[in-house]
Amino acid sequence: IADGCREGGFPRDFCQPHGQPSLQIVEGRGGMGLAKCDADIWWRTSGLLLHSIELCDPADGFFGDRGTLGSVNVDELAPERAIVRHWSEDNGERGDAYLLADLLRTDGHRFRPLAPPSDAIRALRALVRGRDDLVATRLQLANQLRALLESFWPGAAAIFADIDSPIALAFLERYPTPDSATRLGVKRLASFLAQHRYSGRRSPDELLARLRAAPQGLAGPIEAEAKGEMVRALVAVLGPPVTRIIGLTARIRHETAASEDGQILMSFPRAGQLCAGQILAELGEDRARYLTPDQLAADAGLAPSPLSLGPMALQWRPRQSGKSRGVSFRRACNRRLRTALTCFADNSRHACAWAARTCSSARGRGCRHPHAIRILGRAWLRALWRAWQDRRPYDPVLHSAAKDIG
Repeated sequence: IADGCREGGFPRDFCQPHGQPSLQIVEGRGGMGLAKCDADIWWRTSGLLLHSIELCDPADGFFGDRGTLGSVNVDELAPERAIVRHWSEDNGERGDAYLLADLLRTDGHRFRPLAPPSDAIRALRALVRGRDDLVATRLQLANQLRALLESFWPGAAAIFADIDSPIALAFLERYPTPDSATRLGVKRLASFLAQHRYSGRRSPDELLARLRAAPQGLAGPIEAEAKGEMVRALVAVLGPPVTRIIGLTARIRHETAASEDGQILMSFPRAGQLCAGQILAELGEDRARYLTPDQLAADAGLAPSPLSLGPMALQWRPRQSGKSRGVSFRRACNRRLRTALTCFADNSRHACAWAARTCSSARGRGCRHPHAIRILGRAWLRALWRAWQDRRPYDPVLHSAAKDIG
């Protein structure tokens, strides 16, 4: 973080006695650490206080109305600045802070201040990211529960499609061990399904056949009883996240459908309410943040990086061979936005002939499926950026590439 102010109409660096830029390094403290840093240096300045932050999330506007927020990716600076970082005291946090301070001092006028998002976007972003964290927790607990069942009762893990579904958790709560399900028949299973309002497409006979056809466990009665207690414990822990995820999903869909930008994103093929809400939460509503679709593609991680990034800064140079120039997978990006956009691109293949052809053409050139989906996502991003900038829903008639194939 570099700070500066104006005295007598001339810019002045806020420096240490030996003329070095003042660096304030905040390590893993989030908003509290940045707010403390801001309060520490604000009282010594009487004018504009600038902050240069690496990959800053504009949703976390820690500096309020006083600071001018600007973000930059340290890993994609010019090679000559990378050499400065190499010869700094540390290649870690302190080296990054030196680069950011020097960049703000010399080229700060070339950066546009970041505008904080509205309260509605912040609320939607909190809902989306909170749901994603709960989904990751649910996946971890579900994998642990499945591994436990496969060790002594594989049938309970195979009777329903999703082991973390409400009906599967209710079944394991009622029948945690093989001995507890010895007297389970078709009529009793049908009564259980009706009691819990099972809406699946499988009949009680088919579900019971799955349970009986699974391999038999070799655990003894004492071991099975102990593992049954572990099953009950995991079900009790897994139940609340599953319930909360359902509620958060409904809330995200409602907020997305009520938003003007959400309606624009939902107009794309197979975008849906949830995926459109995830894109909107990361994209925001500031049209001036992405002046070109290429800027959006780079921030979303759908455009390859032209730099060869290595552990040493002296290796930061384009990989060139003769007149050719190589690229690599972009790792410094908004990964949540990339996940949402690639999910949308993958779903669009099933509803748009142009998207299916674009993906199959990439696969025909030797690209793996994730790479082909990123190629399709960047192609969709041009149309999405245009519709977002014009504030108009997606129109296949105006999409020339899709129109030609259609």
